[in-house]
Amino acid sequence: MKLMSWNVNGLRAVLGKGAFAWLDDEKPDFLGLQEIKASAENIPKELYELGFSQIDTNSATRAGYSGVASLAKFASKVSKCNFASDDEGRVLEHRFGDVVLLNIYFPNGQKDDERLAYKMKFYADFLRYIDELVAQGLGVIFCGDVNTAHREIDLANPKSNSKISGFLPIERAWIDEVINHGFIDTFREIHGDEAGAYSWWSYRFNARAKNVGWRIDYFFISQNLRSRLKDAFIRADITGSDHCPIGIEIDL
Repeated sequence: MKLMSWNVNGLRAVLGKGAFAWLDDEKPDFLGLQEIKASAENIPKELYELGFSQIDTNSATRAGYSGVASLAKFASKVSKCNFASDDEGRVLEHRFGDVVLLNIYFPNGQKDDERLAYKMKFYADFLRYIDELVAQGLGVIFCGDVNTAHREIDLANPKSNSKISGFLPIERAWIDEVINHGFIDTFREIHGDEAGAYSWWSYRFNARAKNVGWRIDYFFISQNLRSRLKDAFIRADITGSDHCPIGIEIDL
């Protein structure tokens, strides 16, 4: 199966640009979208015309903010956030067979200390939850915009961003903890220490053309799925958002 993830930074804008034309070539079995910025009643009808049989959304109560959508070519039991309150529409959980697949838009902590604290609590609650899923014998996959670059190799300018939320020591330490708990960063698993591999670029300063970016979008899998992983990739050539799609191929 091919699973993909994309922070679209505004679903209506991306659909209006025709920015899903790449689906014809990629043919993913699952596509998790983050930051859709659309309420349930304002989801464009074009989303339901992209060739997926099951489409689910989780919108924020605040208009034009956050939100996730999942598009799948297979059936799953779907729920929203099972580990925290979720009025910001950050989580869709899919269960099928022995697998739990989570499409998540993790919080951004750059606004102020309160939002950073919110982000770190969300992180902690989430890790506790997926640990429990693995303890039940389930395979766990989570994808989305994690809003943190893990290592210096994961962003173009680590030193100048070392005091910015998204690359703070406490945020990076959480990803260390995720890995120490047995979860696998699939891109690094396949590509090792490949440099210059980013998934987000600022709209300012011509950053994307210069590849001055950050790798903040991920697919993680639990250790019990490691042998099933076949490939992991970043599609930096696909435009339409300040993020690009990422994905994995895995036997499920």
